[in-house]
Amino acid sequence: MKNIFFILLCVVLPGTVFASGGEHARLDAVHIDLNDKESLQRGARTFVNYCLSCHSASYMRYSRLGEDLGIRDELVKENLLFAADKPGELMKAVMPRDDARQWFGTAPPDLSLVARARGPEWFYTYMRSFYREDKSPSGWDNTVFQHVAMPHVLYEWQGEQRAVHRTVKHESVVVKDGKTVKKLSEEKVFDHFEIEKPGRMSTSQYDAAMRDLTNFMVYLGEPAKLVRYRVGVFVLAFLAIFLVVAWLLKKEYWKDVH
Repeated sequence: MKNIFFILLCVVLPGTVFASGGEHARLDAVHIDLNDKESLQRGARTFVNYCLSCHSASYMRYSRLGEDLGIRDELVKENLLFAADKPGELMKAVMPRDDARQWFGTAPPDLSLVARARGPEWFYTYMRSFYREDKSPSGWDNTVFQHVAMPHVLYEWQGEQRAVHRTVKHESVVVKDGKTVKKLSEEKVFDHFEIEKPGRMSTSQYDAAMRDLTNFMVYLGEPAKLVRYRVGVFVLAFLAIFLVVAWLLKKEYWKDVH
């Protein structure tokens, strides 16, 4: 369910989730299957309960979501319709953008197209890469998006983890006073995570939940994909039938040539 704590945390700090940062982070592969309706439904539930408090998906209507994902209207009203009164309304954040901008200096970005803009691998890795950072104003940071303003709203699921870094030495050559001099430098790079406080979910369970959320975000970025999938079946069936007709017609036309 919605939690006002998450609403305030998402916008209390300036900046947005999708500013530049961590562009060279290692991204993890994620399996996207828009035919997996159960996965999409679970992802929609997570998005509505934990993301929609701060982030809108203003290109999507609840009624369209229910129709595409096979969710009956009564279930949409009961389980998804927390930020609106009617299923035909757009999926807008609970907190008005103008108020968020006035109170906190910025408004959280709309997430309708994030999976298309960043890619599913980026979103999937980002949602699994929060770690505790005492120097950060929010107490959190992210290896995919360094110095992120957004706190980890799903920490109760994942738990609290610590980022372990390793030191990499670089050697470069510079010219100083007409002489070639070797210069050594060190850089700390991310290596792996260590769980400090377990959450309600195991690592595999949380990864599966973030896969469902990512799957839903891919759907959210282009709902017409589901329509194309359905139409594609009929197109392939038509082409198969037409192929037989064309072959029989060709055989009829060319029988006298031989």
